[in-house]
Amino acid sequence: MAEAETKKAASSWLNVAVDYGPLLVFLGVYKWQSPAEPNPVGEVAAIIAGTGAFMVAAVAALLFSKFRLDKVSPMLWFSTALIVGFGSLTIFFGDPTFVQLKPTIIYASFGVVLLAGVAMGRALLKILLEAAFEGLTDEGWLKLSRNWGVFFLVLAVLNEVLRAQMDFEGWLWAKIWVFLPLTFLFTFLQIPMLLKHGLSFEEQDDVLKDEPPTGA
Repeated sequence: MAEAETKKAASSWLNVAVDYGPLLVFLGVYKWQSPAEPNPVGEVAAIIAGTGAFMVAAVAALLFSKFRLDKVSPMLWFSTALIVGFGSLTIFFGDPTFVQLKPTIIYASFGVVLLAGVAMGRALLKILLEAAFEGLTDEGWLKLSRNWGVFFLVLAVLNEVLRAQMDFEGWLWAKIWVFLPLTFLFTFLQIPMLLKHGLSFEEQDDVLKDEPPTGA
């Protein structure tokens, strides 16, 4: 039992690494390539270099998830496809707007899909998470899908606000210091509802590890 729990915990943290590792690679390469003295040409070159590294890291994360974790979530497929597609446009046009729009499209798409499912009485998050929360009732899954649907739409709006108000580097840092803490906080706040709808007390620690990927 202890060995199984250890493997599950390791798998959960590997999932976090798959979700956020490419973003850290992007930030690291961008900072490394950024010119000492700010200038438009150097800034664009740093963005292009970071975007290229982001694309490679995203594909590597997908392959790692496939062969090491033996699964690739629908959101990871979708996110990787957008990273490659919008990253290619960013590199071709030398415009960071494309890669900055990627999170908005992911958040908005999944928010709309989850809420549409709830409207039809279907908890699509249960499919996305592969029924990770044993014992959770159908009503609990519907409420969780509804809550995540709304949260994803809030993140989509927040990304657009930050994109409009901050420079590119500030926006990148916000992905780490704003979106990531908000996601963990939101996930933690779901625990009382999940416990009320059948999630066993022993499994509540796994809730923070099995939240939907945010498509960073």
